[in-house]
Parts: sequence; structure tokens; C-alpha cells
Amino acid sequence: MKPFALLALLVLPWLAMGPGLTGAALAAPPGEVPVGQPLREATLKGLNGPDRALSSYRGKPLVINVWASWCGPCRDEMASLERLAWREQSTPFTVIGISTDDDPALALAFLKAAHSTINQYIDVRLQLEQMLGASRLPLTLLVDGNGRVLRKVYGAQAWDGPEAVALIEQAFRPQRPR
Repeated sequence: MKPFALLALLVLPWLAMGPGLTGAALAAPPGEVPVGQPLREATLKGLNGPDRALSSYRGKPLVINVWASWCGPCRDEMASLERLAWREQSTPFTVIGISTDDDPALALAFLKAAHSTINQYIDVRLQLEQMLGASRLPLTLLVDGNGRVLRKVYGAQAWDGPEAVALIEQAFRPQRPR
């Protein structure tokens, strides 16, 4: 088959889906944990601290940001994640980052320049990227205290801004029994 014909077979069906297609409408990558389901156990490889089991964060809500040093929007939102992690919260939660960089030195250099103090991990084998559904970056997940994915937000946000804080507070608000 000619290269152009192969390209047409791959691209034309995608183009036919039309504009406005969101990540929710796309098929999930194999192994991705969907919203509403608990994250599987994984070992987080420490970037600015020790390795840690993902399950060790259970018991308190968790904000997970998936990023890369080469990703402009990821770089843009990092400071707001840092401020979010240190602000007073009505429902306490933890903020962590997971870099998808191939080279830990590049990720560390960016973290140093950004003055990041939150726990950061690296995913050079892309196991977490696949499990979390990071088909594009940045991706931020809101995870409840039981490890269940409540929300996935693709794209850069002002995480310490009123809209994002309201989204987080609503997601992490304790549910009353009915």
C-alpha cells in the first residue's frame, strides 16, 4: 500500500468525526482507569524525594498533575499548583506531580527553576501515563480518599483561581448519606 493511501485510511475516519470531539468521546487507551473507578496500585519513582506507593496517599483526597518539562502549558500551570498545595483548604487534600519526561535531569532542572516543593515523581516507562489516561498534557486528576478517580481535567488551568478551587471543593466535598 502506498504511504499516502495508508495515511488517508488512518486520518480520514478521524477527520470525519468532526470538530468538538472531546476526550470523553474518544476511546480510552488500553489500561486507562476511567472516571469513577479506583486507581490500581503503582510505585511512584521519586524525582525530588523517595519512591512511594500510590496507595500510601489514600485516606485523603489527592490532586495528581501529569506534566513534562517540554510542555509549555504544563510549565505555565506549575506555579498555580504550587500555590494551591499551600493554600488553606476547607477539605484537606494533597497535590503531587508526575513527570513523563524521558530524562529525569530535564525534569529536575525544570522543578528547580520553578521552585517546586510539592512531591514530584517520574514515569519514564509511561505506566502511570497510560493508567491515568494522559493522552495529552497537562492532565490533572481529582482522586478521592479511597483512590477513586472523580475527575480528569485536560489542559492548563489556574489551579489557585476561583473556578478551579470551586471545582476541587465540589469534587472533594464529603457526601452526606441519603
